[in-house]
Amino acid sequence: MTQQKDQMKISVLASGSSGNVTYVETEKHKVLIDAGLSGKKIETLMNSIGRTLKDVDSLFVTHEHSDHCQGVGVLARRYGMNVYANEGTWDAMSKKVGKIPLDQKYVFKCGSVLSLDDLDIESFGVSHDASEPQFYELHHHDSSFAIVTDTGYVSPMVAGIIQDAEAYLFECNHDTEMLRMGAYPWPLKQRILGDTGHLSNEDGANALMSVIGNKTKQIYLGHLSRENNVKELAHLTVDHMMRDHDFAVDHDFYLHDTDPEKATPLIAL
Repeated sequence: MTQQKDQMKISVLASGSSGNVTYVETEKHKVLIDAGLSGKKIETLMNSIGRTLKDVDSLFVTHEHSDHCQGVGVLARRYGMNVYANEGTWDAMSKKVGKIPLDQKYVFKCGSVLSLDDLDIESFGVSHDASEPQFYELHHHDSSFAIVTDTGYVSPMVAGIIQDAEAYLFECNHDTEMLRMGAYPWPLKQRILGDTGHLSNEDGANALMSVIGNKTKQIYLGHLSRENNVKELAHLTVDHMMRDHDFAVDHDFYLHDTDPEKATPLIAL
């Protein structure tokens, strides 16, 4: 029973182009990564997994786009959470999030590691059209959970940092043909397809195959575009590509879908 209690637990509360929130807990800390929905919606999602925002002590922000920071100010003011982001993100999102008490604002430098008792959070930069985008790998004892959702590509540096995590939340933003044939104006299509845009289903699969290892048990496919992807297509694409490269999907590890409106079950790593 003691071992079960001391495991890191995770739930992707919401993931998609409309809003992103991920919940992680250890015995000593309960944290959120991003708050891209209203405070009320995030509380509802937390309640759906048997948790409450009142217990969350820290919030880590990846970048200033609204689908990642919409609820940051509200949660900080209402629940007294400490908020962590790098200087570029703080500067870029300050008007969006409103006033946050100074003693709750922390600068988390890109490329550094923050230790909170039994939880270590490692930050790393990604290639996205934001001020100073960074994502996180969370470590608890021998378990780790890496989050990479808004990036045009996965650099060798990032791949090295997140190698052989036990769990991943990984971007599969769009199906390339759906995007090319869709209604988006060409400049927006170019932005999404570019090096500072988003990973396609194929890009996500290829990047995952370069980083997963023997420890990897759970993979969440995230940040799907409502207009340029469907859950089943993303899942099938990643599944088929991995099986074609002799990865033992549903044996060595499991692929999970995420949703912009519904939280994934809280699981222990």
